[in-house]
Amino acid sequence: MIVKDGIFYGAGLFAAGGIAAYLGNMWWALPFWLVAAFCVYFFRDPERDIPDGPVAVSPADGKIVHIRRWDDGQQRISIFLNIFDVHVNRVPVTGRVVERVYKQGKYMMAHREDASAENEQNSLTIESGNTVVTVRQIAGLIARRIVCTKDVGDEVQKGERFGLIKFGSRTDLYLGPEWSLVVKPGDKVKGGSSILARLRQ
Repeated sequence: MIVKDGIFYGAGLFAAGGIAAYLGNMWWALPFWLVAAFCVYFFRDPERDIPDGPVAVSPADGKIVHIRRWDDGQQRISIFLNIFDVHVNRVPVTGRVVERVYKQGKYMMAHREDASAENEQNSLTIESGNTVVTVRQIAGLIARRIVCTKDVGDEVQKGERFGLIKFGSRTDLYLGPEWSLVVKPGDKVKGGSSILARLRQ
């Protein structure tokens, strides 16, 4: 499965390569066709098995680069996506969107700690039973467009697609003290299928 944007980009670049081949030669077309192939690869959107139970799943594919805990028990898991990861974002818990906040910002390297506060970002806060979870899409050095298809009042399901960030980025997940984390920095995770935390009983 391919995200619609990838089909548009790939088709456009493939057509540009055809024009280059017609006006010049096949060598002129090759760069266009290589980039077209990469776009189709980059915008892939595989199906995932969504785990059951009171768990928070990863909102993105990538590598966990930071875990931060505050004195009040709040926790943040930061996932860095390189250009070879799947960039479709998924809902971490079933519930209802109660807040959506977009903030303009910088385009620093997304793996940096301060990117959570300084970079361009879009946040969704989801109320799920007695817990509230926030997922934040963060633009990176190369990523310059954040796509989010959900808004306040929407009912969402765990593992459901809700957007993407184009060309390298970061996704943060904020959880309260009622969640027990089951991952650590350095772990590789997959959006929608990797469990990041379990709700304490």
